[in-house]
Amino acid sequence: MTAATPLPLSERNCSWARSLDIFGDKWSMMIIREAFGGASKYTEFQRNTGVARNILTSRLESLCDHGIFQRVPQREGSSRVRYVLTSKGQGLFPIIVALGQWGDKWIFGTQGEPVQIVDKTSSAPVQQVAVFSRDGQQVSPQDVTVTPGPGASDTTRAYLEKRG
Repeated sequence: MTAATPLPLSERNCSWARSLDIFGDKWSMMIIREAFGGASKYTEFQRNTGVARNILTSRLESLCDHGIFQRVPQREGSSRVRYVLTSKGQGLFPIIVALGQWGDKWIFGTQGEPVQIVDKTSSAPVQQVAVFSRDGQQVSPQDVTVTPGPGASDTTRAYLEKRG
């Protein structure tokens, strides 16, 4: 008997799997990080990340295809483009901040943060990203459970039931 072939991430009825299929590799996350830092030109992404050109081209194309970036002419009539985060791409900001804050705590620890994300108005570091219940209480993994949502497939419902 052979084991069932797992579904590709892009076909799973799972928000985490499908999201990781779009931006879950290291270079995509670094490109997105650079965009939040102000990079928009191919040369800026290449210089700031050190990613090989073929990989950068592939990742930018994929991120554009998935609506994370939009190609915008650098100047009217120019064939050169800038890569601008769409509202879908801007929605990744809390993920980028949370990932950096996790690294600050668990990788750099007592050495201190290599960089800080600072509010331009107050010049103060931003608060730690946290998860809150609808009534405003901060919750931890022990305080929540995962249940089928309105878009759950029968397979997802069965998985969650079995998982208990």
